[in-house]
Amino acid sequence: MANPATVDTKQTAAARSGVDVLIVGAGPTGLVLALWLTRMGVRVRIVDKTAGPGTTSRAVAVQARTLEFYSQIGLADAVVQRGWKAGGVNLWVAGERKAHASFADLGAGLSPFPYALLFTQDEHERLLIDRLRDCGVTVERDTELAGFEEGDGHVRARLKGPAGVDEWCEAAYLAGCDGAHSTVRETLAIGFPGGTYDQLFYVADVEGTGPALNGEVHIDFEATDFLAVFPLNGEGRARLVGTVRDGGHDRHELSWQDVGQAVVDRMHIQVTKVTWFSTYRVHHKVADRFRTGRAFLLGDAAHVHSPVGGQGMNTGIGDAVNLAWKLAAVVRGRLHRAVLDSYEPERIAFARRLVATTDRAFTGVTSPRAIARFLRTEAAPALMPSLLAFAPMRRVLFRTVSQTAINYRGSSLSQGRAGAVHGGDRLPWVKGDGGEGDNFASLTSLDWQIHVYGEAAPALHALSHARALALHVFPWRADMASTGLRRNAVYLIRPDGYVALADAEPHADDAIAAYLDSRAATRPDA
Repeated sequence: MANPATVDTKQTAAARSGVDVLIVGAGPTGLVLALWLTRMGVRVRIVDKTAGPGTTSRAVAVQARTLEFYSQIGLADAVVQRGWKAGGVNLWVAGERKAHASFADLGAGLSPFPYALLFTQDEHERLLIDRLRDCGVTVERDTELAGFEEGDGHVRARLKGPAGVDEWCEAAYLAGCDGAHSTVRETLAIGFPGGTYDQLFYVADVEGTGPALNGEVHIDFEATDFLAVFPLNGEGRARLVGTVRDGGHDRHELSWQDVGQAVVDRMHIQVTKVTWFSTYRVHHKVADRFRTGRAFLLGDAAHVHSPVGGQGMNTGIGDAVNLAWKLAAVVRGRLHRAVLDSYEPERIAFARRLVATTDRAFTGVTSPRAIARFLRTEAAPALMPSLLAFAPMRRVLFRTVSQTAINYRGSSLSQGRAGAVHGGDRLPWVKGDGGEGDNFASLTSLDWQIHVYGEAAPALHALSHARALALHVFPWRADMASTGLRRNAVYLIRPDGYVALADAEPHADDAIAAYLDSRAATRPDA
């Protein structure tokens, strides 16, 4: 879609070898990046140093924004069917249930996925791997990145494969999805400032019975620690997360027997089987940069933080989707490679806010200070039911936790405003009417498009035809105004479902043309 004179047209060994993007790390972030790139016609290679996918659940929350991304590639239904919708949250204090609030349709009217979904990471990864294999891409296991260097128009990486055999791989770009101890980040000498909390935690996936294994979320606050119970798919299955009281143990010596009795005593859970147990400490770090040249950092390689709010894995997946469409546009010659400059500022700003927010929440949950104890054991149980019964509060909570409130208003790719919608905002969801599909259905094209809610001016139709740019016109309904959309306004939508340009004037063809031309976007066959 871009003018060949203005894009990166160097034909290097990367093109000859058939690899556009080398992805290091096959966790959810790397797998989603590979899946999106492959669906957009980009040739990828994905390697991982482990012998197989994870066998433990680890991350468990799948937020609505992630499901919206998955819907674009036909994956959301499978995740929802295999996951568990949490019906509500219960607060306990010292083993006594004090408060309950419903999670049912928490985000009604805001997203096609208005609930909290729990889906274990091991099952999640296997589903992504299967879908990627269906696209003709297989994860190369027992293959480790030993180093890399950037050349003229490519990255040259040394891979150590099975049996220690070295291989050189050339690719146009390198994506570091290789976790908190990222080789890509270390090779680039990118700082990873932050710290580690003192508290030691355990996580256990169990089967059992008891009032806290009823398919809802349960959180028990004590004076100095807490226990959280997250339901998993299947009767009597749950994830337990709690603090380990200092007993002089080495974390590697601890077992379920060392902490399990506290669970039984405090929340009346009868555990019949433990399928996984581990201990860990919580880190809070954000890399100084998310990119150097042709190498990018995503997921835990770029940011790690408290698991409060179930944001970690979803943030990595957001990184992957943000970078995927930009790499695809550059590799396929549709946009100038300067568009890649927007990846770091769009994602690092959110990562920094997230670490600061989860840090405050984590401190409130675990701090032994008197005010923190009062807030979690007295104020929270007293106020939570009424707050979550208040519709505006439910909307704020859902938008924050679901990541649907993330915006890129300060990005170089964001322009204009129409109604309450700014360039850089996620496209508001509009429910279908009278058998018509919702306005997110068109996003499955993974391509740029124009949306008008009302009537489109003839000039927009002409522009759509001239630029081979899909134009979607949705008949105006009164309820659309509540989403922030403006009648007859024009919205240029990015492949990831964010608004690139919003123009209140119906005759916005010149503004869209100027936007696209400034980024070297032309006809796909140019």
